[in-house]
Amino acid sequence: MKTYESTAKNVEDAIAAGLEALHASISDVTIEVLEEGSKGLFGLFGSRQAKVRLTMKDTEEDLLASLEDKPAKKVSPAPAAKPVKPAAEAKPAPAVKPAKPAAEAAVKPEAEVKPAAEKPAQPKQESARPAPVQRKAAPAKAPKAAKPAKTDAPKAAATEKKPLPPKAPAKPMEKPVITMIPDDQVDPESPAGKAQAFLKEMTRLMGVEVTVAVGNDQDGNVFVQMSGDTLGILIGRRGETLDALQYLTSLKVNRGQEGYTRVTLDTENYRAKREDTLVRLANRMANRAVKTGRRVSLEPMNPYERRIIHSALQPNENVDTHSEGEEPNRHVVITLRK
Repeated sequence: MKTYESTAKNVEDAIAAGLEALHASISDVTIEVLEEGSKGLFGLFGSRQAKVRLTMKDTEEDLLASLEDKPAKKVSPAPAAKPVKPAAEAKPAPAVKPAKPAAEAAVKPEAEVKPAAEKPAQPKQESARPAPVQRKAAPAKAPKAAKPAKTDAPKAAATEKKPLPPKAPAKPMEKPVITMIPDDQVDPESPAGKAQAFLKEMTRLMGVEVTVAVGNDQDGNVFVQMSGDTLGILIGRRGETLDALQYLTSLKVNRGQEGYTRVTLDTENYRAKREDTLVRLANRMANRAVKTGRRVSLEPMNPYERRIIHSALQPNENVDTHSEGEEPNRHVVITLRK
């Protein structure tokens, strides 16, 4: 942030000198009084000059730049895990038939016993030994049938997205037709007269010399145009001072009345400039939501500015908008249509 320290006879002159040096208006800076200053004795002895510090604020362009897309970090894919070869399956040992005991081998039918005339007689112990056991060979496994090749037809059908239904046609924001009232024809007891008198007294106490012109639309709502605020004191940071004056004026006008009269304040064509800024911001954030596939939340706004965002993105077929939160932190959220 850019800062500048200025000195002069009094605080007002020091602020004016600092604004001239920075080439900025009072709404663009934050003022910090370092020394009040004093006139001294009889204005001659012991006088001290006033000293202030001016710090530049963030502008609308800085806000838009801060909301620009930040390059996403590329994440290298994790190396594919090597397939682990399964351990060789141990083949089960072939079953070995137990040898028959000597008693069972001795008892056989005569038909199966061969005559032993040609061979010499063997001792009884050798005849009782069991015959050697022969192992059977394991049967060969049949080859597995080949599995049918998988096709990508089901996947291709699943990836096809259904066309989204068309959005409702956007309703254009109708700007009211305002009829300005000459100062000599303003009724002091009318809502426009009350608003004019209140704002004249308020700006006089603020030390700002402006002209206050009032008018009405076809529904009787009050519109106020203030001119002469070259330093932007009545606007404030992002229109906060102007919105506060509008709220106070609305309370003054509607006090003791049965119906409600809407009051709109403007100065130096600020409302039109702010609307253009919000439309450009809405389009940038919508492109960001489409690019990243994630929801985007905007800064808190008043109902009038939120309505501008909704209206600007209504024709966009790729995104939807809705509001979340409670006043004064209620904000617009932009989501991708699914």
